[in-house]
Amino acid sequence: MTKWSEGSGLALREPSTWLVLALSGVFVLLGLLFIFAPRAGAALFGIAAPEGLGLPYVSAIGLRDLAFGAYLAALSRLSTRRAVGTVLGLTVLIPAGDVILVFLERGFESLTHLLLHAGSGLVMAASALWLLAQSTHDNKGGFS
Repeated sequence: MTKWSEGSGLALREPSTWLVLALSGVFVLLGLLFIFAPRAGAALFGIAAPEGLGLPYVSAIGLRDLAFGAYLAALSRLSTRRAVGTVLGLTVLIPAGDVILVFLERGFESLTHLLLHAGSGLVMAASALWLLAQSTHDNKGGFS
């Protein structure tokens, strides 16, 4: 185990680190939107907000995004490129599922929302691939 002072986490001088931190910030902001303005969050997501007792379910999306943003920020500061890339790669399942949910609810009627979720997944996948490609030079943890 390394000490914090020994340089754990992604290097702040690397563009990939700033990409991860930017993604983290976007997801934290999205999470806060869904939690504090669930109807606006649902509209951005592409599915109408449920009325009455169902509305708090929209906050679950916000908590998911808030937690994911926090995971990314923490991993970027405490872990390796390989770990961050792996988490980003696995998390592509979320926007893939979002595309399916919006499509099942609205079909191609909401192409903008479908493209938003698909674009999110592509950014995550590309970021994961970039980090994993860089991790071949990363001797911290895991297999080389």
